[in-house]
Amino acid sequence: MKKYPLFLLISFVAIVAHAQDDLLDELNKIQKPVVNYASATFKSSRIVSGHSIETVAAKHLDFRISHRFGALNSGYQELFGLDQSQIRLGFEFGLTDRLTVGVGRNSYQKTYDYYAKYKLLRQASGAKVMPVTVALLAAAYTNTMPSQPNARFFNNLERQTYCGQLLIARKFGERVSLQLTPSILHRNKVETENDANTLYSLGMGGRFKLTRRTSFNIEYYYTPTSAGEISLRDPQFKNALSIGFDIETGGHVFQLHFTNSKGMTEKYLIGQTEGMWQNGDIFYGFNVSRVFSFDKSAKKTHK
Repeated sequence: MKKYPLFLLISFVAIVAHAQDDLLDELNKIQKPVVNYASATFKSSRIVSGHSIETVAAKHLDFRISHRFGALNSGYQELFGLDQSQIRLGFEFGLTDRLTVGVGRNSYQKTYDYYAKYKLLRQASGAKVMPVTVALLAAAYTNTMPSQPNARFFNNLERQTYCGQLLIARKFGERVSLQLTPSILHRNKVETENDANTLYSLGMGGRFKLTRRTSFNIEYYYTPTSAGEISLRDPQFKNALSIGFDIETGGHVFQLHFTNSKGMTEKYLIGQTEGMWQNGDIFYGFNVSRVFSFDKSAKKTHK
């Protein structure tokens, strides 16, 4: 009989120890550091025409159709620009959640573009604090217009253009997102003698969320024309200003916009924007984005 009190004591100690372990496990779960990453800083990989910090999810394909009509000041005979149009078709694939590669073809000057975008840092709060999201973009553009005997260019290599961008963005709450985009654009050979081969530009963009599925977007690329007595850019080219609206409908994102740039890539936004808003050189356009998933594991999860 003397063994029973000892047995009961040992059992009690074991139960208390087990309960303490369970309690410590629960406390560790509760106190485990949590990192909150910002998501959907922008609704699309473009703010309007220029790139945003957003990348395509891994094993997903973003098929993009960009359309740009003629200038509003072309008059009623051209139906205020609707009789004219340029189109870009693009495919963008997420190799990882942070790395996207893309290729496109622009009917304007029959240009092909290729790019890679990598998200270096993600805006975060909580256990890890990072005030901004940062991405790197490297792009190239090939003009395939036929060369003429009296043309300034002898071959397509001379027309080759390259662009590097650092994309820095922050999401302020649920409604406002802002981005700065320092850019370098290099042309192997320029179209006019007043142009520099290498241009430095600062892009600025923002998004204001209007409703759950709509937002107002704006972007501006400032490119200096000179540095003292040194000419950097032909005065005929202007800074690109674009405003637009995003409309999300399920798997599609529609972007409706007005801009003074006829081209739809950085090659034209930074280096060859000719329109002037005050003169009515404004082009209406739209982008349509449709994302397709090739992630078989995600499809099984949704079944």
